[in-house]
Amino acid sequence: MKFYVDPDVCISCGLCPEKEGDVFRMNDEGKAEAYQESTADNEESAIDAMESCPVEAISEA
Repeated sequence: MKFYVDPDVCISCGLCPEKEGDVFRMNDEGKAEAYQESTADNEESAIDAMESCPVEAISEA
């Protein structure tokens, strides 16, 4: 599954890479980004990261 993080909405809290660092990371601007698609092994935690975003900046791409 692909994810998208809206950089205009992201507040740089770091929760998504904390929950699933194989899909999300913080970029050079300090905003989260989805840099890889989820796999069968980490899809559940990636969805949890998306649903846990306090400002709903993450969506399915």
